[in-house]
Amino acid sequence: MRAKRKEHVPVVLTINEVQQIIYYMNGIYKLMLQLLYGCGLRLNELLNLKIKDIDFGFDNVYVFDSKSQKDRVVPLPQKIKEDKIHIKEVRKIHQDDLSKGFGEIKLPQALEQKYPNANKEFKWQFLFPMKQFSKDPVSGKFMRFHVLASTFTRNLKSEVDKSKIEKKVTSHTFRHSYATHLLQKGVDIRTIQELLGHKDISTTMIYVHIVRDLNKNNIKSPLDF
Repeated sequence: MRAKRKEHVPVVLTINEVQQIIYYMNGIYKLMLQLLYGCGLRLNELLNLKIKDIDFGFDNVYVFDSKSQKDRVVPLPQKIKEDKIHIKEVRKIHQDDLSKGFGEIKLPQALEQKYPNANKEFKWQFLFPMKQFSKDPVSGKFMRFHVLASTFTRNLKSEVDKSKIEKKVTSHTFRHSYATHLLQKGVDIRTIQELLGHKDISTTMIYVHIVRDLNKNNIKSPLDF
C-alpha cells in the first residue's frame, strides 16, 4: 500500500486583497492581472492569448492549448470589456511593425502551411506583446514575442510588497482565488471545473475544502443565536 499523499491547501486571497494588489499594479501589467484573476487563467495561458481569443461580441475569452490539453471558454469580465484602448494600441504597434517590414508571428507549422499569410494578420498577434523584437532561433527572423513570464512575475512581486499583504502570492494564487470566490458566490463545482479546465473533478474539490475552512469562522454556538 502506498502512503497517502499529503493534500496541499493553496493560498487564497480575499476579494479586498485582490482589489488592493490590482490597485498598485500599473499600465499593461494591471490589465494582465485583471484578466488573470477575472478569467482564472494560468500565467502561460494569459501570456499566449491572441487578439482573436477575445470575443467582445459574445463576452467570451477562448483559451487554447492549455495544460490539460482541453480548450475552454470563460466569461470576459465587463470591466475589461469597457477598456478597448489596449487593443487599439496593439493594432497601432502592429501596423507600425508592418510598415517597417516586420509584424510576423510564429504559428504552428500546420497553420502556416494552411494559411501562409496568417502570420502577419492582426488577429494572430499576441494580446500582450513585448516592447522590443526578439530573434526566433529557428527561422532567424525578428518577431515581437509576448511579455515574458519573468517580467510579469517581477512586477507582480513588487506591487504585492507595496500592498503589505503578508501571504505568499504568485500568479497562480489569483487562479485559486478566482475559483474560491466563485464557489463562495454559489457557483456549482461542476461549472467551476469547466471554467478552470480541470480533467478530474477531484482537482477542483480542493476549493470546497477551502471554502468550508473559511466558513468555520461563521459557525457560532447555538447559545448566541
